[in-house]
Amino acid sequence: MALPWRQCSWWMVGNHGVTLINNLCRTQQRTLTITGGSIRRTGTVDILGSPSSTGSEAVAFTKKPNPLWRKSFRLFHTMQTRCCCSNVTSDEQLKAPFKLVQKDLKNLYEDIKKELFVSKTELKSLCDYYFDGKGKAFRPMIVVLMARACNLHSNRQRDLLPGQRSIAMISEMIHTASLVHDDVIDGSDTRRGKTTLNEVWGERKAILAGDFILSVASLALGRIGNNTVVSVLSQVIEDLVRGEFMQLGSKETENERFKHYLDKTFKKTASLIANSCKAVSLLVSSDPEVHEIAFQYGRNVGIAFQLVDDVLDFTSCANQLGKPSAADLRLGLATGPVLFACQQFPELHEMIIRRFSSAGDVERAWQYVLQSNGVQQTNYLAQRYCQEAIRQISKLSPSPEREALIQLTEIILIRDK
Repeated sequence: MALPWRQCSWWMVGNHGVTLINNLCRTQQRTLTITGGSIRRTGTVDILGSPSSTGSEAVAFTKKPNPLWRKSFRLFHTMQTRCCCSNVTSDEQLKAPFKLVQKDLKNLYEDIKKELFVSKTELKSLCDYYFDGKGKAFRPMIVVLMARACNLHSNRQRDLLPGQRSIAMISEMIHTASLVHDDVIDGSDTRRGKTTLNEVWGERKAILAGDFILSVASLALGRIGNNTVVSVLSQVIEDLVRGEFMQLGSKETENERFKHYLDKTFKKTASLIANSCKAVSLLVSSDPEVHEIAFQYGRNVGIAFQLVDDVLDFTSCANQLGKPSAADLRLGLATGPVLFACQQFPELHEMIIRRFSSAGDVERAWQYVLQSNGVQQTNYLAQRYCQEAIRQISKLSPSPEREALIQLTEIILIRDK
C-alpha cells in the first residue's frame, strides 16, 4: 500500500538533493515524475526519488514498494515524539548488525591509535582522546557492511580487502577530526558525554590535533593506492569545509532556507557516509551501477541520520545526547523542526533571520517547535530518506550484510541519542 503524504510541504530533486520544490503536495496521494523542471502527477507516491551522484536531474517515483520494506518499516507509523522519560533505545538493536562486523572492527580504535602514534606525549593524548573505544563506530560499521555486501554481489568472498578496512578507519578519523573542529567553531564544552578537547587543552591545540588527525587519514588514504578512491574521499573533506561555511550563513526566503539546510546537511554529514560507501565499492567492482547504489544508500542514510539528530535536539535530554539540548538554537541554527514549524508560526521567520540572537528567542522558538508538528514532519522526512536507502541497497544480491544495512535504517529512526 502506498504511504500517504502527511502535510510535508518540502521535497527536493537534483544533484545531491539541492533543488527545492515548495508545497509540492499535501495529504492527497500522488506519483510525481520530475524531469528538467517539469512535473507530471499520475497516481500514488510510494518512495522518495533519488538523484544520481553524477548530476542527473531526473527523478522518478516508483509505483510498487519493495517487499523488503514491510519488515523494516513496521515501526514507521507508530513512532512517538521522544521525550526525556522515553524508554526507547537503539543500543540493543545495534548489536545484531554489529555482530556481522565485530571481527573486522575488533581492533579498529587501537589500529587508529597506531596510525596516530607520535612521540610527543601531549599531542598523542589529544589525538587519542576520542578514540577510546566507547563509541558505537557507526560509520565504520556501515562502511564494512557495505564492503562485504558489495564483495558478495561481485561474486567475491565476503571477507574485507585490506583497502576496504582502511577506508573504514579513515572514515572514523575524518569524522572525529570534523567533530574536533566543530567544537572549536561552536565553542562546545561537551561531546559524547566528555569535556571537549578545546575545553581541556584550549582551542589552538584542539585545532592542531584535528588537523593532525586529518593529515594522518590522508596518508593512510594514499597508501591504498587507488587514485579514484583518493579522489572520492578527498571530496568529503571539501564538502565538510563548504558545509561549515554554509552553516555560518543563512538565506532570507523560506524556499532558499530549506534548500540551504538540506544541502548543508549533505555536505556536513551525509557526504562522508556516501563517499566512504562508494569508495569500498570501487575496490571490488568496476560496475558504475554498484558504485551508485553504494553512494545513494550512504547519502540517504546520512541525511536521515542528521534529520533525526536535529529532532533529538528538541526531544532528548542533554544526558542522553552527550551534549546540551537546544544546542542548535543557541548557535543560531534553524534545523528541520524549526523550518517546518514556520508554516504554523510565521513569527519564527524574523527569529531565524537574526539567528535567535534577541533575548528570549531561543525559549520562544523552542516552544513554537514543540507546539507545532515540526518534529513529526522532520521525522517523516527522515523516514522517506530511509525508504529510498532501502530501495537502493535492495538492488544488491541478498546477503546478511544487505539485510543488516536495511535494519540500520530502522535503528536510525528509533535512536534516542
